[in-house]
Amino acid sequence: MFPIALAPPSFKAAIFDFDGTLALTDDLWRSVDEAFFAKRGIPYDAEMALALSTRGFADGAQWCIGRYGLSDTVEEICAEWTEMGRALYRTEVRLRAGVEEYLRYLRGEGIPLALATVNDRRVVASIAHIDVLSLFDAVVCGREGGRSKTHPDIYYKAASELGAGPAGCIVFEDAPGAIRTALRAGFPTCAVCASDSPTREFGLLCSEADTSILGWEGLLTP
Repeated sequence: MFPIALAPPSFKAAIFDFDGTLALTDDLWRSVDEAFFAKRGIPYDAEMALALSTRGFADGAQWCIGRYGLSDTVEEICAEWTEMGRALYRTEVRLRAGVEEYLRYLRGEGIPLALATVNDRRVVASIAHIDVLSLFDAVVCGREGGRSKTHPDIYYKAASELGAGPAGCIVFEDAPGAIRTALRAGFPTCAVCASDSPTREFGLLCSEADTSILGWEGLLTP
């Protein structure tokens, strides 16, 4: 049906990232970041995108303040990002093809699922066409997960809420730093391509993760 690593009983629980993994949102967040920095007269570049990609709102805001000497508070920046993100997610974000089918398949097989994202819960919940949070048995968002995904806190918390240990709980991620964090913490990992076609970065990611997929469509096709 699909690679054995992606079907039970290969794992007893599963943790999923959201942005890039279950939905292609890089362009949306790039537009948010560009608008945020342009408002403050700061040119936006790839270094910023990479630095913010695995940080939550609060950690990312603190990084911006420290790096660029912003006068904004962490709370003000988080509120601005949340407002901009919610507006875009309501109208623009859709789950990737095949995502909902795969999640429902796993739940039907008795596999508990967790969403572990540095995104804000209110932003993810604002998606109009589907109640994303209802697809999961546990949801850990933003500050709820503790530190950024350069630390394993969010994965430990998600696994704990599922009643699973790291060894039996697979983590699906698209970010190299997040994959490495999960691996170091003892979780099996699946690298997910965060674009419509493979990139060099994805090739490197595949060499580190336990398994990988280009996308979700067709995973349940014999």
